[in-house]
Amino acid sequence: MGGMSEVCDYRELRRRLAELADDEYREFSMKGIPSERPFIGVRIPQIRKIVAEVPREKVEEILTAEPVAIEEVLARGMLIGRLSYEEMVAPRERLHGGSWFDSQISYIDNWCTCDIFCSGVAKKIRKKRTEFFETKVDGLLSNDSGEFAVRVGLVLLKIAYIEPEWLNVIFDRVEGLAEREEYYIRMAIAWLLCDCFIKYPTAMTGYMVGSKLPVWTFNKTISKICDSYRVDEETKDLVRKMRKKI
Repeated sequence: MGGMSEVCDYRELRRRLAELADDEYREFSMKGIPSERPFIGVRIPQIRKIVAEVPREKVEEILTAEPVAIEEVLARGMLIGRLSYEEMVAPRERLHGGSWFDSQISYIDNWCTCDIFCSGVAKKIRKKRTEFFETKVDGLLSNDSGEFAVRVGLVLLKIAYIEPEWLNVIFDRVEGLAEREEYYIRMAIAWLLCDCFIKYPTAMTGYMVGSKLPVWTFNKTISKICDSYRVDEETKDLVRKMRKKI
């Protein structure tokens, strides 16, 4: 990577994003991603390329800037994903004791910035699952958390925690969110439970029999399972019979 291509400060990051602005893609993005933030109109692979050109020693300096456009929030999340686990979760005086991971949550107001951020940090947490769950994920899954903070927790469960030893924890936390009515929480629950079913159908079926999830979320989970090419038709027929009447 030559010096001319490096992105060494936030002003350069913004300039590079602006250079790639595509009005047609901007309009397309605005229709599919509900956010109060402005859109520049830059595709995610292009954002990733810019983030890759930030020198490692400049990452945390750039993280101190306040993102405005949705693409800046996406870039910030990708930069956090470049940190080591320890750097990502360490308390920071400039963040009033919070971590870089914590700081990103406040900027997330839509499914896109949520899901891209989660996919970027998931690989860092797999070797520290228990610690990260206890110190970060479990708090996000509180009923005191906002819609997208909860979704971050659910998406991280989906990406990094669907293992036999975590299934009962997943089922318990999902049941604890049964009263939450926000669309993006309920959809995340449906996706999470669908993946649980695909990997561990027996355990998931046992959970579903006694589940107290809202009918909408329960039936959406069944729809996701039946839409999956990884579930055979015979199993789908059995799952369809579990649908609840509204």
